[in-house]
Amino acid sequence: MTQDDDDLDSLVRKRIRALRVAQGWSLEELATRARLSQSSLSRIENGQRRLALDQLVTLARALDTTLDQLVETASDDIVTSPMIDSAHGLMRWPIKADPGMTVVRQRMTQPPPDNPARMRAHPGREWLVVLSGTAVLMLGHRRFRLETNQAAEFPTMLPHAIGADGGPCEILGIFDRDARRGHQQRESENPQR
Repeated sequence: MTQDDDDLDSLVRKRIRALRVAQGWSLEELATRARLSQSSLSRIENGQRRLALDQLVTLARALDTTLDQLVETASDDIVTSPMIDSAHGLMRWPIKADPGMTVVRQRMTQPPPDNPARMRAHPGREWLVVLSGTAVLMLGHRRFRLETNQAAEFPTMLPHAIGADGGPCEILGIFDRDARRGHQQRESENPQR
């Protein structure tokens, strides 16, 4: 075994124990859920028993996680700097774990368009939270007023637009791959969201 293998082995054992403790489960309870003996589980957690793939799969299921999450190693690129789009007043951060997801921070000063024909619809889902000020979300024929710290989540197939109400506001949005594409197309056509 190499040093990297030993480090991964130790990390997986620590994760198993930490996930068990976080659930508030005893060794006996997790062992029952994973169909292992309590002594086998104890030896796995303490490094006195070899980790077997079939046991890891069973333990991952019992701990309500995946094998990938149980054995993933830390990434060196933890910190991400934003990509700044000054033309549209946006800061974007890609989500590394899901390249289709993007986080966007935007400051708005204009209200949403009054004309429903100016609202857009496209595949995807969007989630946003108001960081400061008050925002108005137009969603179909409905109007939602969102105060600081309030959030909204909606399918973007509904015609939608968002803007400021009574002064500037700042939002943080999370877009799935389809919603991100829909917003990128719209921004290239019209800088006002």
